[in-house]
Amino acid sequence: MEEEDQQNPQQRSYWSRWSKHDFFPEPTFQNLSSYKDALSHTPSRLKDRLLHRSSDSFELLQLPKQSENRMKRCLTWWDLVWLGFGSVVGSGIFVITGEATRDYAGPSIVLSYAISGFSALLSVLCYTEFAVEIPVAGGSFSYLRIELGDFVAFIAAGNILLEALLGSAGLGRSWSSYFASMFRTDDTDFLRIRVKSLPDGFNLLDPIAVVVLLVANSIAMSGTRRTSVLNWIASIASAFIIVFIIIVGFVRGNTANLTPFFPEGAEGCFKAAAIVFWSYTGFDMVANMAEEAKKPSRDIPVGLIGSMSLITVVYCLMALALSMMQKYTEIDRDAAYSVAFEAIGMDWAKYLVSICALKGMTTSLLVGSMGQARYTTQIARAHMIPPWFALVHPKTGTPIYATVLVTLVSAVVALFTSLDVLSSVFSFSTLCIFMFVAIALLVRRYYVKDATPRNDLVKFLICLFVIIGSSIGVTVLWNADKRGWIWYVVFGVIWLLGTLWMAFLPKHRLPKVWGVPLVPWLPALSIGINVFLIGSLGYVAFLRFLICTAVMVAYYLLVGVHATYDVAHQSEQESKTEEGNQSAS
Repeated sequence: MEEEDQQNPQQRSYWSRWSKHDFFPEPTFQNLSSYKDALSHTPSRLKDRLLHRSSDSFELLQLPKQSENRMKRCLTWWDLVWLGFGSVVGSGIFVITGEATRDYAGPSIVLSYAISGFSALLSVLCYTEFAVEIPVAGGSFSYLRIELGDFVAFIAAGNILLEALLGSAGLGRSWSSYFASMFRTDDTDFLRIRVKSLPDGFNLLDPIAVVVLLVANSIAMSGTRRTSVLNWIASIASAFIIVFIIIVGFVRGNTANLTPFFPEGAEGCFKAAAIVFWSYTGFDMVANMAEEAKKPSRDIPVGLIGSMSLITVVYCLMALALSMMQKYTEIDRDAAYSVAFEAIGMDWAKYLVSICALKGMTTSLLVGSMGQARYTTQIARAHMIPPWFALVHPKTGTPIYATVLVTLVSAVVALFTSLDVLSSVFSFSTLCIFMFVAIALLVRRYYVKDATPRNDLVKFLICLFVIIGSSIGVTVLWNADKRGWIWYVVFGVIWLLGTLWMAFLPKHRLPKVWGVPLVPWLPALSIGINVFLIGSLGYVAFLRFLICTAVMVAYYLLVGVHATYDVAHQSEQESKTEEGNQSAS
């Protein structure tokens, strides 16, 4: 009976996939003996995976077959614009602005948002070119798998999942904070359960955040089109409230609150920029919806670039309004805007602001759930996690199993973990992924397998290492409190020469439909800014990131490398068999 199910998977019920073969169909995991044999060949398999790169056609045509049912192409540019707006606005401006303003930037939070917005826009351009040419659900995972290989893609995939889990958990925690602030502004933790036996940062249990996550993700599972319509209706309504916040902030605010503008110096401004980058995350979720866009070549550029440009302006105005309404030392870390309205005597407005914040965070959870599940789906299609999570429901056209995975884990994290712990790790993961995507874009333009001469490849790699090395050099100088201009000029000139040399190298692939302008300058600038923002996050963020990455590598060596190796070589064998049959015919 089990063999029959394996041969005719589409004839089985979506909800009856619980056999070992559904989770681990690869030969490595058939029994303990085969697994031990695979472990003994780990070095050779790892080498194979390090050198392997996927292809556009494989990601577009072959991997989606793992889901058995196709996702439905039902989204237009209008849907994507508002998906971008709904996923981004609310995921950060209402969540992390209070902490970043009070603890680091002060009124210079405006510049922090401008810096992060510029960096995000550069990343948006890189994402857009990939998403137009490779419109699959995997987003950055697929792009990196094609250009940088399986291992780098896996590390990115692990960080993608980490980003998804921490982002959803952070939104759930902030949702409950804003909800609590509608009743008590002096203690936004009063609805949480304090457990003294747990360490600080993990000792405030948040059952409300868990409920919110479960409800939002359940809606996202019901259907893409339904969730999209609900999102853009709610987002248009919140846009009017955001305009109200900005106007009141400028009218009722006090410019005296803008001094000192840099209370923690430029260091505080840049550290806040790295943290508030969280506010711009979510645009990559639009790229993940490419597989469901009706006309990816038109809809994705409009959806990504249009929404991000608008959001950057809105964020800067909202940050300035907050800084004018209340002195930065008095801004609430968790529910900044609602408390600020109460401080200027508009008690009734705080409820309106809280409702807008709750709405924004709810739509962010909805869109985030959609995008995160599609990330997970593509990762499962590649067998880096069990392919069971790649299955798409035949009626809803959504990856329900992948959504459930993200939902349950993020709910557990949200129950225990405070917002400040989540934000630093989340920003580190996101910035790393965006840096990798910029590198992948340069690789895509300058290196094509079996087409790029070895001499050109060596020159390109030298240029790339110069760009990355000089960016790291500036970051190290800044974090070592070296403020003399000479070394900054030296590293700046090195970065400039490396990028200029790359600009004179021949490009071996040009975009077919839409491409990033000013290559290599804009991707190289994106690499530099992302490296600098990563360096501004601090030692603790590095340590947490390294621990998470070590866990990912351990999993890859024990499971991921063997599963992907088996799938890759099975595919090669099937291709040879098909070619042999065609030759015989």
